[in-house]
Amino acid sequence: MRTSPALRRKLISAAALSAALLTAASTASAVAAQDAGSQGSAASAVPTAQTEAAPGTPAERLIVGYRSGATEATSNAAAEADAAAKGKETGEDLDFQRRLGTGAALVDLGADLTGADVADVVAEYQADPQVAYVVPDRLNTPKADPNDTEYAKQWDLFEATAGMNVPGAWATTTGTGVTVAVIDTGYVAHTDLAANIVGGYDFIGDTAVSVDGDGRDSNPADPGDWYNANDCGSGIPASNSSWHGTHVAGTIAAVTNNGKGVAGIAHGAKISPVRVLGKCGGYDSDIIDAITWASGGTVSGVPANSNVAKVINMSLGGDGACTSATQSAITAAVNRGTTVVVAAGNESDNVANHSPGNCNNVISVAATNRTGAKASYSNYGSLVDISAPGGQTSTGTANGILSTLNSGTKTASGENYAYYQGTSMATPHIAGLVALMKSANSSLTPAQIETAIKNNARALPGACSGGCGAGLADAAKTVAAVSGTGGSTGTVFSSTTALSIPDNGAAVESSIAVTGRTGNAPSTLPVGVDITHTYRGDLVIDLIAPDGTAYRLKAASSSDSADNVNTTYTVNASTESANGTWKLRVQDTAAQGTGRINGWKLTF
Repeated sequence: MRTSPALRRKLISAAALSAALLTAASTASAVAAQDAGSQGSAASAVPTAQTEAAPGTPAERLIVGYRSGATEATSNAAAEADAAAKGKETGEDLDFQRRLGTGAALVDLGADLTGADVADVVAEYQADPQVAYVVPDRLNTPKADPNDTEYAKQWDLFEATAGMNVPGAWATTTGTGVTVAVIDTGYVAHTDLAANIVGGYDFIGDTAVSVDGDGRDSNPADPGDWYNANDCGSGIPASNSSWHGTHVAGTIAAVTNNGKGVAGIAHGAKISPVRVLGKCGGYDSDIIDAITWASGGTVSGVPANSNVAKVINMSLGGDGACTSATQSAITAAVNRGTTVVVAAGNESDNVANHSPGNCNNVISVAATNRTGAKASYSNYGSLVDISAPGGQTSTGTANGILSTLNSGTKTASGENYAYYQGTSMATPHIAGLVALMKSANSSLTPAQIETAIKNNARALPGACSGGCGAGLADAAKTVAAVSGTGGSTGTVFSSTTALSIPDNGAAVESSIAVTGRTGNAPSTLPVGVDITHTYRGDLVIDLIAPDGTAYRLKAASSSDSADNVNTTYTVNASTESANGTWKLRVQDTAAQGTGRINGWKLTF
């Protein structure tokens, strides 16, 4: 007999209450959640990927592997009795079906369980010390490329050399349930994107910039951002409308498997177009309000956002340091749980000189070309977090990034597709990846998302001088890591002991003892550094391996006048033994700058 509806409602309510209590106690660690004896607390920690036969479909069977010494590992009767007992605990009617060739037990759940019901059962098995693993009996289907007619041209998604390995993530998630705010030029209608567009807002208050004849309103339609020669400054040539926001949006979430056009990285996600860029660009003040509103904050005179985004894409930027005003908006958005992904910029310069790519609490994205090298135009530097395909049309148009666009040179005309290049094109690759991650594991924080993307990146196939972050993002590996289906979330060794840095003085060193590792350190060793300093250009930072080898993380720079170092460097430490004492060496090389090491970490 199946569980009665009344009992089922009671169990679901209990699980929901436990989940709510766990959310309220958000400072509790993941270990505490695993150790919790209650059914509801354990269930709340079960990733969606461990409860589904296919994305969005609750599993009907579980594969249970018992430890070698357990009676259930060899006795069908014991496995059947165990299934019955766990069914009684969870209010479900579990049925041992058969023994697999590996010795694992196949347990039937029936056909009418919800995802929450399956999570309860999975948690019950996970809490049993005699169980080595429990996984859904997943449905496999023949794998073919999406049927979008231009998909073969999207090298950036799938090519082995420098693609981002996106198709490998789609078996786990397509981004369902996640909204991405594209803070850009707005949206021009396109049938290969329309089904994934939800409400946004036009934040441009200056009618000279907005071009649409009015100020702020709820219509984020892109009227075109063309301008004549000298309109945007003396000597600046004329430019046609870019339809930039629509190109960015298509990379993230173009409708896929619809027999036309291109495929979106997170084609199950929704796009909220938030308009801040018009003729000649857009103001910080509008962008700050857009960040606030998109992430669920309150903006005076603007209705509450009914499509709060868990990911913000900002393929935009300007010169100079990250202002306190912009940083404040970004920090508040991140504190609300929204991951902010920004372009490093296209000036072939250190990103430290360009905002918001140099802001804290963002994922700053550099661009790579089709060979996997840093694109010639891309900014670089220690503040870059990750690289993604941005294309390089100077080596051939097809080496750019193909996405949704419009053929109008001034106002909108017919929809089309076009190749663009830029860190603007690289950024939505990462925003799309973040949407996939949040869909696979909704509990991820922005910090956890950034760490997972870096830990699961691969070394750039091509050259990069100056710093391209942790490497080239790998969508499949990263999604596998956060959904519990593989990958590497990494073991973190850290120091939180504060250490003052003498002004224009001798170097200081902070130590971390690494133990319990096997073999050498990775070729992409993430080194997270948190330093407070009034003029970071004064600082020289080195990682010292256990054998004394020094790896330069940051050189001094008289042109870098910004405060603080809060970033993750990547070191090829593959010739070094992982175990031993690692040191962070910091020296202030010029007068009139004060600071301290707040902490640092290594992730193996």
